[in-house]
Amino acid sequence: MIKSGSSYTRADLDGEAFDVIVIGSGIGGLTTAALLTKYAGKRVLVLERHYVAGGFTHSFTRPGYDWDVGIHYVGDMTKPGHPMTRLLDIVTDGTVEWADMGEVYDRIVIGDDVYDYVKGIRAWKARMAEYFPGEEATLDAYVDAVKAAAHAGQGYFLDKALPGPASAVAGKPLRRRFLQHAGRTTAEVIGELTDNKRLAAVLTGQFGDYGLPPSRSSFAMHAIVTNHYFGGGAYPVGGASVIPAAITDLIQRGGGQVLVGAEVSEILVEGERAVGVRMADGRELRAPAVVSNAGVHTTYGQLLPEATAQRIGAPRLLDAVDRSVSHLTLYLGLDASTEALGLERPNLWLYPSDDHDGNVAAFEADPSQPFPLVYLSFPSAKDPDFDRRHPGHSTIDVITLAKHEWFAEWDGTRWHRRGEAYEARKAEFTERLLEITTRAVPSIEGHVDVAELGTPLTTKHFTNFGRGELYGLAHTAQRFEQKWLRARTPVKGLYLTGADIMTAGFGSALFAGGLTAGAMLDVGAAANLLRRAVPFLPKPG
Repeated sequence: MIKSGSSYTRADLDGEAFDVIVIGSGIGGLTTAALLTKYAGKRVLVLERHYVAGGFTHSFTRPGYDWDVGIHYVGDMTKPGHPMTRLLDIVTDGTVEWADMGEVYDRIVIGDDVYDYVKGIRAWKARMAEYFPGEEATLDAYVDAVKAAAHAGQGYFLDKALPGPASAVAGKPLRRRFLQHAGRTTAEVIGELTDNKRLAAVLTGQFGDYGLPPSRSSFAMHAIVTNHYFGGGAYPVGGASVIPAAITDLIQRGGGQVLVGAEVSEILVEGERAVGVRMADGRELRAPAVVSNAGVHTTYGQLLPEATAQRIGAPRLLDAVDRSVSHLTLYLGLDASTEALGLERPNLWLYPSDDHDGNVAAFEADPSQPFPLVYLSFPSAKDPDFDRRHPGHSTIDVITLAKHEWFAEWDGTRWHRRGEAYEARKAEFTERLLEITTRAVPSIEGHVDVAELGTPLTTKHFTNFGRGELYGLAHTAQRFEQKWLRARTPVKGLYLTGADIMTAGFGSALFAGGLTAGAMLDVGAAANLLRRAVPFLPKPG
């Protein structure tokens, strides 16, 4: 694994002056920092509370293994010239290579029935028609609905980058079409297209990628994810950690720093303007601009001084946006190679029945009920470099939904020091997830060398998200109505970035970095970035 960032405890910042301080080293924060470095010559200081940089793009190791915690597959990265590919190449200097997952990227398994998602819209519709003969017209209408909602997002996200006066004039028409799609649930839209419950369940078989079942999720979010993967999936060669390592190198070559073990406790505000941050150790670091990649609940609910939060109406704003789903992840290390075990690249989505909403509701009410979904990712099969790093070994990530409340009694305890009852609770979930995984992939039986479970408290420990949420904000219709979720904030000198101002996923957080940098750059630099990377990024005024 490639580590990135220097330790705050060893860094001597005395006498150092920075133009921008970025809180959090997720892909949104790193992208903002890299673009400001590259296009404006800014010296940027990125502060990360974790012991490794990257947010959900970081990796961790155990002897013989490494796992990625958030990058399981990404769409559009094998399309030359795609805006997402161009933007990532800019902030990594083109050093990150992607491996195509092949024809099948997702495999939906409902009971004993298997449905492959194959890349390419025509191929995907043809395969679905094989599973559901006579539903060709439904599939055509479904793809049209997905495309319409996804394409309407261009105007909506363009508005997020506009300065206030420009948004006041042009924002409403830019947002209108997208909000018409966003205001409907996934279940509503698909219910108008078909009454075939199995087809509806297969069409929504990726709902774990945004965390809400069909009756709760905005159709616009469903459409963005579905459209993103129509061209297939890809995986970073060398694992996800190559991404933050490359971006960190660019920032540091430009005179900036990325520091880990560097927890921010407060944003300093003087005269209604952000002027820097106070660290957990009490030290104050100052800069003309501050960017928060810590999520809106953490930024407005924890880091802003109380008086400032009240002045901008933060409690009211935060009440309007729910936190997203929490999760369990079981990291499996296997003492045999990917080839020996016959592990394949496609993700497996395992469901007990057609009723996604009913299954989620039952599980949320009683965690002893069947898991409503279990997602299996095979990073050692997707990454052609894994065998070089760890010959004779392989890995699987096993993910399902969870509730913070199931672990709340241990909230406030220390990581790896939560006690026997907590470990017993983890062991129960681990055993159940192992049983399901072994049933789906029988070849792993007898080869499990490492089985390490992360809970919502694990996520909270490393991300500082209050309930260990996976996707920041929940992707409901109400979330997309919040015009304030944008790069500029009511506090002068303070900006937001990351998935909360866009949507869930690596690509959205990447583009959020572009939006935030564009909001901070001068007109000439923003225009240069606009031409090279982000087609919908306007010139800030």
